[in-house]
Amino acid sequence: MTGRSLLKNLREDIDASIARDPAARSAHEVVLLYPGFQAVLAHRIAHACWSRGWRLLGRWISQLARWLTGIEIHPGATIGRRFFIDHGMGVVIGETSEIGDDVTLYHGVTLGGVAPSVDSDSQRDQKRHPTLENDVIVGSGAQVLGPITVGRCARVGANAVVTKDVPVRTTVVGIPAKAVEPRRNAEEAEPPRFVAYGTPTGETSDPVSRSIDGLLDEVRRLRARVGELERHAAGNGTLERVVAEASAEEDESAAPGSQAGEC
Repeated sequence: MTGRSLLKNLREDIDASIARDPAARSAHEVVLLYPGFQAVLAHRIAHACWSRGWRLLGRWISQLARWLTGIEIHPGATIGRRFFIDHGMGVVIGETSEIGDDVTLYHGVTLGGVAPSVDSDSQRDQKRHPTLENDVIVGSGAQVLGPITVGRCARVGANAVVTKDVPVRTTVVGIPAKAVEPRRNAEEAEPPRFVAYGTPTGETSDPVSRSIDGLLDEVRRLRARVGELERHAAGNGTLERVVAEASAEEDESAAPGSQAGEC
């Protein structure tokens, strides 16, 4: 990365911070006070060192940024333009992570791996971490794990645990993460809607909760129908007759000698 392109990326990162955070009022405020911007700045320098083979220096810069900002970005991670980390504390981005343009992460997000550490040598230089395509938003506390792909314009809700690919323009929430909005046409001309923390705040809810609510509604309808039938049967004298017949059958089964196996 040349000095000119680095400065251009930094200018775009500042503009992205101001555009996505209403609390940011000036470029000076972002540069001096926003740990997300500072961590990304340090990463762009560390990644340049890493790419040139200066691995130890790249790791040292990334660790220094971690101590100062609370954001850990491995220098091997690839990050696109206009990347914004809001608040940022506790964010972890693994070595083989790939992040596209216009991506937003909130605090506590992990882009991690799932392979066990008992055989680390076989995992070196292997894809172990997620790929986030352009315009993705990942809410606070979300864990995106493994060499999966989160499609363009997807939204990952706060505290979700994502271990499978997320289709384009899909919102996922929960543990494990499930889609809460139907996938829209990937070629839609409509620009993606910005969702704070990646979490829908309207009537859309967790799909498991929706299923349970649907079952409860069905149980209520069945109870109402049974009550209606009971009232109808009681009015015609049918209910008393059915109860009497059932009682007679019970008495017969309880009579001496009726038990199987008795002499």
